Amino acid sequence: MTVAIRVIPCLDVDAGRVVKGINFEGLRDAGDPVELAKRYNAAGADEITFLDVTASSGNRETTFDVVARTAEEVFIPLTVGGGVRAAADVDRLLRAGADKASINTAAVARPEVINEITERFGSQVLVLSLDARRTTDPGCPSGFEVTTHGGRTGTGTDAVAWAREAAERGVGEILLNSIDADGTKEGFDLEMIRAVRAAVKVPLIASGGAGKPEDFPPAIAAGADAVLAASIFHFGPVDMIARVKRAIKEAGFPVR
Repeated sequence: MTVAIRVIPCLDVDAGRVVKGINFEGLRDAGDPVELAKRYNAAGADEITFLDVTASSGNRETTFDVVARTAEEVFIPLTVGGGVRAAADVDRLLRAGADKASINTAAVARPEVINEITERFGSQVLVLSLDARRTTDPGCPSGFEVTTHGGRTGTGTDAVAWAREAAERGVGEILLNSIDADGTKEGFDLEMIRAVRAAVKVPLIASGGAGKPEDFPPAIAAGADAVLAASIFHFGPVDMIARVKRAIKEAGFPVR
């Protein structure tokens, strides 16, 4: 492995504020997104991801404003997701200052939108946000099911099969988030990471469950090209990004 592992703080934004919960529930305020993004930029984050967790039509203007203000303040790649339904939404986000757009629910509902976006803007601008949970549904032979609407709605679709299809349709990266592990601080779902890694060649971002710096190297060993977290950065020590990078480096993986 020669490409440096990316460390990515995730800002879940609701009505212009950063929030964080456990298993996508019990959200609590974590601060102003622009100020947090500036702090993480200065602390050595490799990228920033914004996810509009409600993405209601009334909230979209807030999101575009937050993106524009953040893009003026930080100088690392910015990925924005939540409410992306068509190529026009991606166009507007890019014009507001985003470097990449993340899509989830709309792609599950109509997979062709992946082709439409990547054919217009290129694969490098589109990240598939795949929120998956463990299941015994026989229709999901991998044991992982795709969920939508912030993890609230099951789809009966096998997560590994969906990752493979999305990669074939052109997504540039996959943000793989474990709904079961989200916010628990008990570590990443390594089995899920390994299963998706075996199915796709596109870069894989692991998300969900990080509680301490030592949780990150196992996710990379399982196949992640980047690691994303929220709680550990929002509510942890100010040097947490440096601590995470040190843990990754000490485990023998390259970091910036």
